[in-house]
Amino acid sequence: MPGENLSRDEAQERGRLLSVDAYDVALDVRSALAQGADADTFRSRTTIRFRCAEPGAATFADLLAPAVTAVTLNGRELDPAAVFDGTRITLEALAAENVLVVDAQCAYSRTGEGLHRFVDPEDGEVYLYTQYEPADSRRVFANFEQPDLKAPFTFEVTAPEGWVVLSNGAQDGAAEGGRHRFATTRPISTYITAVVAGPYHYVSDSYRRTFEDGTTLEIPLGALCRKGLAKHFDADDVFTVTKQGLDFFHDHFDFPYPFGKYDQAFVPEYNLGAMENPGCVTFREEFIFRGKVTEASYERRANVILHEMAHMWFGDLVTMQWWDDLWLKESYADFMGAFAQVGATRFTDGWITFANRRKSWAYRADQLPSTHPVTADIRDLEDAKLNFDGITYAKGAAVLKQLVAYVGQEAFLEGARRYFKRHAYGNTRLTDLLTVLEETSGRDLAEWSRAWLETAGVNSLTPQVTNDAQDRITELGILQEAAPSHPELRPHRVAVGLYRRQEADSALVRYARAEVDVSGPRTAVPELAGLERPELILVNDEDLTYGKVRFDEGSLATLRARLGDLADPMARALCWAALWGLTRDGLMPARDYLDLVRRFAGRETDIGVLQSLHDQAQAALEHYAAPEHRERAARELAEGALRQLRLAEPGSGHQLTWARHFAAVAAVPADLQLVQGLLDGTAKIDGLDVDQELRWTLLEPLAAHGLADEAVIAAELARDDTASGRRHQVRCLAARPSAEVKERAWQQVVESDALSNALVEATIAGFAQAGQQELLAPYAPRYFEAIERVWRERSIEIGMDVVRGLFPDWLVEHATLDAADRWLAEHDRAAPALRRLVLENRDDLARALRAQACDAAAGARP
Repeated sequence: MPGENLSRDEAQERGRLLSVDAYDVALDVRSALAQGADADTFRSRTTIRFRCAEPGAATFADLLAPAVTAVTLNGRELDPAAVFDGTRITLEALAAENVLVVDAQCAYSRTGEGLHRFVDPEDGEVYLYTQYEPADSRRVFANFEQPDLKAPFTFEVTAPEGWVVLSNGAQDGAAEGGRHRFATTRPISTYITAVVAGPYHYVSDSYRRTFEDGTTLEIPLGALCRKGLAKHFDADDVFTVTKQGLDFFHDHFDFPYPFGKYDQAFVPEYNLGAMENPGCVTFREEFIFRGKVTEASYERRANVILHEMAHMWFGDLVTMQWWDDLWLKESYADFMGAFAQVGATRFTDGWITFANRRKSWAYRADQLPSTHPVTADIRDLEDAKLNFDGITYAKGAAVLKQLVAYVGQEAFLEGARRYFKRHAYGNTRLTDLLTVLEETSGRDLAEWSRAWLETAGVNSLTPQVTNDAQDRITELGILQEAAPSHPELRPHRVAVGLYRRQEADSALVRYARAEVDVSGPRTAVPELAGLERPELILVNDEDLTYGKVRFDEGSLATLRARLGDLADPMARALCWAALWGLTRDGLMPARDYLDLVRRFAGRETDIGVLQSLHDQAQAALEHYAAPEHRERAARELAEGALRQLRLAEPGSGHQLTWARHFAAVAAVPADLQLVQGLLDGTAKIDGLDVDQELRWTLLEPLAAHGLADEAVIAAELARDDTASGRRHQVRCLAARPSAEVKERAWQQVVESDALSNALVEATIAGFAQAGQQELLAPYAPRYFEAIERVWRERSIEIGMDVVRGLFPDWLVEHATLDAADRWLAEHDRAAPALRRLVLENRDDLARALRAQACDAAAGARP
């Protein structure tokens, strides 16, 4: 719709003209309980008080709404038909001081954008919550939708009586007639305002801290979820991590939490992991575990809790001027989430998870043709939406981790403290952060910023070693390389570890370590000269820098033979990550990587690393293995998974993880028969509890192989007729190997907007299954015919799901690559964000073809 995609230039001009003093927002959501069309909209009345630097100038307010009933500017009634075009309200002849009142009918959302309305299939209850970032608050109330026009907000929500209603501020007095009024917030941006309303299950607690000056801070804590999930809700653990995080950040930030209360709402059909709305943080309800999960799931939840909490300072208290500097909040929160996790909670291996999970996300994003500097060039809101990516989050956090090693932890934290005090409730750019860090570290960070924040791409670091006749190192150097498309060589602070066995059958342990500043194409490490020859050289030991790790031939041979003997879990995780990088880059045949997983994954002690290995092995099998080798590789992978499942400690997280992996890769009749037996109870594995979540995990591969029809899936839904059960059911239905099934799924997602965001996601997840290439082949041309229309007609969230999720990567063929290239050539004027998504998928497909060629060449060798 014209005007929906706000540009940076428009925001800068409006930011130059306006200063916003206050918002009063009144929402009436009693219609949420209505039926039919009456439940489509709610009343929204907004009063904005703002100043204009140039009286007489014109500007606009943002609003995405089906109807506007009244607009008043400075007491003058404006004709809604004349000033409102569906996305913007034109405001002319502004005074120095202005009052704008907008009365509108806004739409409830089913896509997770704006005010989302969810009807629980289990009990018919209705739940509401908001999600705005980057620019969907304008779907709920009229505003100036850009992060630098901060203001205090006062919310009033009229809801069905008996509902729990929350906003950013604490409730101001008791509700009367369903009307809830909330305390005025501190100045915050529009995208972090929030409303949560419904018959939620609410648990309360409190946090108290006395500071050195004798003052006391008390923070009311709340945690809430749907009533149907209350029996699974471990609120005590949520509060434990919350209090540990508040202690940690108060210890290090020297700025008391500034937003009063701290509610955490776990909400249904949520598109994100979580959102940092001050005082009212929202999370996807999948963080409430309905069945047994591994410790990695609890670690992941704790990390997200701490990530969002860090945002209270990085992002909410101090906010980026425009989305160019989105990294100022997301990179810091990603870094601080792991930093606090290791420093304050029981999850002391958080940096291993960061190296294993988060940085692999960053390395993938940084090798796409759409890669960008950490501080990006964001032209408009569509650009902003797509830049919530592995670079903005994980690469930025990795760069900050290296910065800590470079300037020292205390200098880094003192910089943060000054940053908060200097810019509280304001907006900043990159230079504002660098200024305080230069003050506290005494270093000139201009060159560091240019190399790490203002250029794109990832470097490769490879050890080069020579040894003498006595098997001692004569020289060890580190070679640094860059892709031709992004040739920047950067300064790296790295640790180099030397590993060997003390005895013939003992573990590989580190016997020497040196830290060095790498710069240029080759850097010598003189501290290690003269030492005994290592069996393994690990550059970037301890994961201090951001770069792809490579190996010399001797080290690679050691890993092929003895990877499981590497004793240190961080070193092992880094080696696994590096081997996966070699596989993705077409430098290691997929069959070799799968062989390493089959031989050594069973010895992996870190459950998060093990889960990553399973995910990567499945990806290697489906995308990187040569087609002629895939059947054998799948059989061997399933055999290895079953062997480890039987060997795993009964009742352990490792056992559960191997059970899930076995179900995912089972393909031959005997394996599928065991999956069926575990589901129906005729087969048992000692200690394996087949709870409802695991039942759905077992059912999907049976459906995908044609062994579970619609009736079987319906019977499973009857056991679990919940919101979660409905999502699993939809996924299993779409997975079945039938042309009719695939056509129905395609119609539901591409040609209709009847499904909610969660069910769109589930349908797409089930649609493309390994081994169904013939069934799916007809959808490749249909994809390219449909995506521009889908992008134009659907919300950006759904558009992204469809364009990413239905790209025909199930046909790893040059013909598919050619089809993508033709579309890009013929649609050079398509929306840049849409072209970016197609280009990224096209690059993944080209990578898969290169990897398959590597694997095929390995198979052809005698």
